[in-house]
Amino acid sequence: MVPEINYWAVLLATVSSMVVGAVWYARPVMGDRWAKLAGVNLDQPSRGPLWPMITTVIVSFITAWVLAGAASISWHFYEGSFLWAAVATSIVLWAGFTAARFITHDAFEGRSTRLTTLNIAHELITVVVMALIIGVWPPAGL
Repeated sequence: MVPEINYWAVLLATVSSMVVGAVWYARPVMGDRWAKLAGVNLDQPSRGPLWPMITTVIVSFITAWVLAGAASISWHFYEGSFLWAAVATSIVLWAGFTAARFITHDAFEGRSTRLTTLNIAHELITVVVMALIIGVWPPAGL
């Protein structure tokens, strides 16, 4: 079975990731706190934002695409609401892959628990927003 995917929803979910990140990491929101915890000087960045932004768009597209496919598979398995399948799938994938891996790597790298919490909270919000977009805009025929 090849999961049905609405690529318009995936593209919009990709854009949503950029919007969530821009708001989350804005200086008055979490930007200053994140920079302090991560040891980043926002006034004198070590490099320009072009390549990190391009990387973020590509990785966000992959995340949205995988989430859309996983939500479709989940919906086919459990049936019911496609929106609920997308949101539940996003939380399970976030907990099992994103949060678990962040916590493991950050523990071995000696990063602050506050930084880890801030970063995984951002990732949770990002994938839930993606899931809401994907969930309210299911593939045609579902």
